[in-house]
Amino acid sequence: MATISPKKGSLGSIIRSYKSAVTTAIRKTGDNAFAWQPRYYDHIIRDRADYKRIEKYIINNPKNWESDRFNDKNK
Repeated sequence: MATISPKKGSLGSIIRSYKSAVTTAIRKTGDNAFAWQPRYYDHIIRDRADYKRIEKYIINNPKNWESDRFNDKNK
């Protein structure tokens, strides 16, 4: 596993450690149903245009939920 694991101190390593710690803490509360969002990926914001694009997505995305194919009402 060491050959495919993120290098110590890298962003991937930090995120993996964070997710592990959060999952462990939540499971200790008895919430065994907790899971991280599937199809999630990390993205580093590199410039203002990237930031604005992501900001627009975050603001507008909830408006699309009613017609989203992952909304159980649409299945």
